[in-house]
Amino acid sequence: MPDTSVWMIVIGILLIPATSLATSATDHGLLSAVLQDYVDQGMVDYAAIAEDRRLDKYLAQLATTDPTALPSDADRLALWLNAYNAYTLKLVADAYPIDSIHELATGGMVIGWLIRRTAWDIRFAEVGGEEYTLNEIEHDIIRPEFEDARIHFVIVCAAVSCPLLRSEAYEASQLDEQFTEEGRRFLADPSRNTFDLVNRQARISKIFDWFEEDFGSNDAEVIRYLAAFAPPDVADDMVRHAEAWSIGYQPYDWSLNDQSAGAD
Repeated sequence: MPDTSVWMIVIGILLIPATSLATSATDHGLLSAVLQDYVDQGMVDYAAIAEDRRLDKYLAQLATTDPTALPSDADRLALWLNAYNAYTLKLVADAYPIDSIHELATGGMVIGWLIRRTAWDIRFAEVGGEEYTLNEIEHDIIRPEFEDARIHFVIVCAAVSCPLLRSEAYEASQLDEQFTEEGRRFLADPSRNTFDLVNRQARISKIFDWFEEDFGSNDAEVIRYLAAFAPPDVADDMVRHAEAWSIGYQPYDWSLNDQSAGAD
């Protein structure tokens, strides 16, 4: 009969998980390398990403990283923001060429929304050994757990009217700086947001309509929030006379944020 200690060793080996989860701060260097190579002024070279295995390697890293074990809220938020953007790149690159992410919806854009079978409802984004949809990452994790409206400046849904995709990953130690830069870049872009000081009219992205509760409980509160990122020539007036400003919303362009389309 084998020695008891031998059996204990065998049992211990069998109980070791096939894939252990990483618990240290995540290295987002691979994602930064991909973004630096294939993102230019927010537009993406999806054809090149589809041929580059570095994104897959980064996603494999996310799949084995336990977010709950990371050392800080900033580390966790950076991971989830990068996961959303990286998995969106993966989803589009795998289906490329397409003209819009809405093509990935079951039955097209309208039917997909009605039956909740859009690109954001596909369960494929693995983080920490669990699979999520993009909707779950954004609405069940990022928004409620971190309660920071600035995330809407940095998560990118592969559409032209989204905020521009940053050419580097988000890092825990730089989040405030990165959020501020992207907020200012988004509000300074007249194709997405305009501010008429003479008539005190803001024509802003539909993002601020869809997620108004994240920015304020009424139009004046939204205006005050946006003033921190608005162009300097209007920011002061937006703070002092927020109630006098009116809000309208820009049409949302769901065309793919594709470099090749932008070059046509």
